[in-house]
Amino acid sequence: MVQTRTLAAPAAATRLTSLDVFRGVTMASMVVVNNPGDWGAVYWPLLHAEWHGLTPTDLIFPFFLFIVGVSITLSRRSASWGSIVRRAGIIVALGLFLNGYPRFDLATWRIPGVLQRIAVCYLIAAAAFKLTSDGDRRRQAWTLGGAGVALCLGYYAVMMLVPPPGGVAGDLSPEGNLGAHIDRALFGRHTWRPRWDPEGLLSTVPAIATTLFGILCGLILNTNRDAELKLRAKGAGAMAAFGSLAILVGLAWHPLFPINKNLWTSAFVFVTAGAAALLLAACYWTIDVKGWRGWTKPFVILGANAITLYVASGLLADTLGIVTVTGADGTEIPLGRSIYLHYFVPLAAPKNASLLYACANVVILFVPLAWMYHRRLFLRV
Repeated sequence: MVQTRTLAAPAAATRLTSLDVFRGVTMASMVVVNNPGDWGAVYWPLLHAEWHGLTPTDLIFPFFLFIVGVSITLSRRSASWGSIVRRAGIIVALGLFLNGYPRFDLATWRIPGVLQRIAVCYLIAAAAFKLTSDGDRRRQAWTLGGAGVALCLGYYAVMMLVPPPGGVAGDLSPEGNLGAHIDRALFGRHTWRPRWDPEGLLSTVPAIATTLFGILCGLILNTNRDAELKLRAKGAGAMAAFGSLAILVGLAWHPLFPINKNLWTSAFVFVTAGAAALLLAACYWTIDVKGWRGWTKPFVILGANAITLYVASGLLADTLGIVTVTGADGTEIPLGRSIYLHYFVPLAAPKNASLLYACANVVILFVPLAWMYHRRLFLRV
């Protein structure tokens, strides 16, 4: 079950502010890109790349998985096998619920999904962290980092060398790649697109590597967070060095295995994990080394209840889409569309009005999250 916990001040203080801020920025970005007023009027950085390539929006999901990895190293939950399995199961259940809401059509109910991928990555990465926790953090970091690299190499080999049934090896098209064939065989019609899914089974393997790289940086943070400022700064520098190296590896891999979020290619893993490490290092240096915290509270509030925000955002968007009102021409239109046309379109040019509507979603969702934060209510799964 989902638990509501009231945390006392000492327990809350154990949270890492820079990680909550990074998580909050990521979640706010997610709400903005998922809820434009008009999908036909969106600035390009707020859209996913059509296939190969990378936009700022493509960073959001891998950033969250990277954060999951970092959080594993800081959470006492990782000490219990029961809590690991229970948490993963609840996240899967929430993902399936969101996929079915509001019609719950058994014939087309999507099985894969964002929360489902998060759950699988968390389960395997947390298990790996627990199994390698022998007290030697340096050895553990090398082991888990090496495992992430091995997963990326293995995924590359399978995708490029193993031909799918009736296809050819190395086909990276949406329907022709090996992962799409596996998803069609396993899930049938229960996918996001009729013949493929961006959160499919095979592409979850390199997503686990993204989470393991988050653990790698979490071990750096956990080693330096309580040390003197000079050592903390070295920790930020170590993360920045890892991030820079990972980006270079990903860019070098791109000509052979193009950066692609939908396929979660190995090049995508390294570039996005590198970018996440650089941004977390910047947050850590700014907030936990230099102590510049005055601007952080809104993002801490958004980051402290991230799963709550994700679920609430999905429910809000879907509800605004199914509740209808009578439009000016007498036809029924979705409530969200009506709100956008009446209150946002008159304010600005189309793309700006669409962006304002998306930002309004963040503000609306922020209000109950702020209330929960100040009441020290954190939903834990």
